[in-house]
Amino acid sequence: MKTCPQCKIVYPDDRTFCFVDGSDLQSMVDARIGTTIIGRYRIESVLGEGGMATVYSAKHTLVDRECAVKVMNPMFAQDPVVRERFFREAKNTIKLAHPNVVDIFDHGECEDGTPFLVMEHLRGGTLAQLIEEGAIPVKRAVGLMIQIACGIARAHDLDVIHRDIKPENIFVCRRQSGSDLVKILDFGIARALREKPLTSAGEVFGTPQYMAPERISQPNDAGPSSDLYAIGVVFYEMVTGRLPFEAREIASIFIKHLREPPPSSRASNPEVPEDLDVLITRMMAKTVNERPVDAHKVQEDLTAIAKAMGIDLPVEPAMDASSSRRAATTLSPAEEGRWSRATEQLQKLVLVGYGAQPPAEALRAIGTIRSRVPDVVKSRQESIAAQAEHERVAERGREARIRFGFAVDALGQDASRAKLEERQAAEMHAPLLKLTEEAREDFLVTLKDIVRAEGRSGLQVPSQDLADAYRESAVAVERWLKCRNDETETLTVLEEKRRAVKDLEYQIHELRAALAGHEKYAEEQEQACAARVTEAGRKADAHDQELKAVAMGVLAPFLGKSEFEELCANVQRAMAA
Repeated sequence: MKTCPQCKIVYPDDRTFCFVDGSDLQSMVDARIGTTIIGRYRIESVLGEGGMATVYSAKHTLVDRECAVKVMNPMFAQDPVVRERFFREAKNTIKLAHPNVVDIFDHGECEDGTPFLVMEHLRGGTLAQLIEEGAIPVKRAVGLMIQIACGIARAHDLDVIHRDIKPENIFVCRRQSGSDLVKILDFGIARALREKPLTSAGEVFGTPQYMAPERISQPNDAGPSSDLYAIGVVFYEMVTGRLPFEAREIASIFIKHLREPPPSSRASNPEVPEDLDVLITRMMAKTVNERPVDAHKVQEDLTAIAKAMGIDLPVEPAMDASSSRRAATTLSPAEEGRWSRATEQLQKLVLVGYGAQPPAEALRAIGTIRSRVPDVVKSRQESIAAQAEHERVAERGREARIRFGFAVDALGQDASRAKLEERQAAEMHAPLLKLTEEAREDFLVTLKDIVRAEGRSGLQVPSQDLADAYRESAVAVERWLKCRNDETETLTVLEEKRRAVKDLEYQIHELRAALAGHEKYAEEQEQACAARVTEAGRKADAHDQELKAVAMGVLAPFLGKSEFEELCANVQRAMAA
């Protein structure tokens, strides 16, 4: 029996995850160690494995930057839907540019066509690993919650719904100060609201334990509020150490999400403040309108709770220097020094191997290497220059995304307050609308009483019934008029709030459109730079391989001979340095 780390369902066999047999994946993982992905990212070790992809520790071969490379499992690389989800992760994550969202540097395809992403190398552990140790102390949990809400607010401001929020997709790092830094991961099944959905009608995609009711009943209609529900489940799990709804079968979990009221976190952990318990419960409400209006409101409520508890607030995103910064471009290795050492070792081998009169071919080969080293150095410097320009273009694009993001964030906070006021106005208007309709119905009843009384008198003889009927009708009209006036007054306020929300949403829409235009321009620039880097790299590698071929021609007669083993190793180490 094993529990799948992807869906948490218990399987009766030895599979380590849903889709791929562990031994098959391990052979693919091992094959990549020590190889180069698209020539510029050298794989060093495995950071994590899963059914859809493997994450490796890697280093850029030209830039002094450590990174992580996420490579899709090759058996899924031919599925166009899975490939689109994979590249959508890069597209959605790059544009967010937020300190609480993992930073993605690059994406592309390996030589065999397998997609990959290059992202910042995070150190720490997932929120799931923290929760495995038990409930997180409330003061620490609130600080983490604020950052989670902040990162998701940025995603929603830029029209991106995560759709798979769970502790495994939330990474907790440490700042230099020792405080927590949250990074939200894996926007692989996220999509912008206006993008074509990749799921088929009726298909449920995500993790059952964290799915909002509307995602179960109407999978493709889920909006930002479904993320808030998932965050509420995560928050509950953080402070209690367990899920609010648990069952062995997926169907049973779905039924609980759809029907069972959310449990109180305070009942499981008395250390949870009442305000926090109320917020978590509201986030797990069954209907969208009962939940907070958006992630900004969640962040605002959590900030108020933190202040009341005397908790130090996380660093403001605009002031946060913890998000990844591009490293300075440096030449590594120094080609001239490397080949000088290799030539020196090769010459020593030739003198030891052949004595005082080495073959002319060997001497010519060594002379050829010396004469061509400047070409290698020049081509490598051209490669570095192209990479440096690529870095500058990428950083300018990133800085622009950050500016757009904070501009949208400011409008998003205003829109959040406006939406809350709109909801409050709607809540005031709805009962008055009902009262107005009831008053109208009551008046219509009095009209029927008047008709009956008039019928009995034949409009010839006055009666007390007729007087009472007219009197009651007059009272009903007065009540109807008052209700109508009250309802009209609240409707005016509601329409004013709606216009305010609509105006702010229009401004946000315009910023999103401007960001989309910037993204298109930045992508074109980066692609052009990347092409120059690739071409310069190929040229440099070709020159390097030519020298290696010449050197190996001199080295070949001595390989496999024990008396020359150390000298041969010295030459090879110098060439590979």
